[in-house]
Amino acid sequence: MAKERLTEGANAKLTHLLELGDPDNEVATAWRAKESLRELYTYRDPKLASDHLDALISDFTDNQRPPEVQLLGRTLKSWHDEILAWHTSFVTNGPTESMNNLIKRIKRIAFGMTNFANFRIRALLAAGKPDWSLLATVTPVTTQISSALGS
Repeated sequence: MAKERLTEGANAKLTHLLELGDPDNEVATAWRAKESLRELYTYRDPKLASDHLDALISDFTDNQRPPEVQLLGRTLKSWHDEILAWHTSFVTNGPTESMNNLIKRIKRIAFGMTNFANFRIRALLAAGKPDWSLLATVTPVTTQISSALGS
């Protein structure tokens, strides 16, 4: 949960639970690292953002940090320029990730069906940008319903 969304009571409860169930302070450290990283995206000045990111990398890669936070620091270092590019372009790959997620969900609910033409049509329909002319390419399974109804 984002810190700014926590009520005073919820923040106190979180702090108390971390004190009780986090003897090595690893979860609290990871949560604070996440909040510090989120703060990076509040900067609109690329220089301030760069300074903040460099400080995060230095802090997170400290050997005293939990292994997961150290890994985050190494990842931030590897993606340093790409992360800072947001502060000049304000463009993200969010829409692409959203479409990938949608397509993966469609594939998951297909229960192993592998007809690519149908899969493509389902993805386009779910994405909200259907090419209705593709429906003519689908060969429906014929049933005996019409003959049973006397049509």
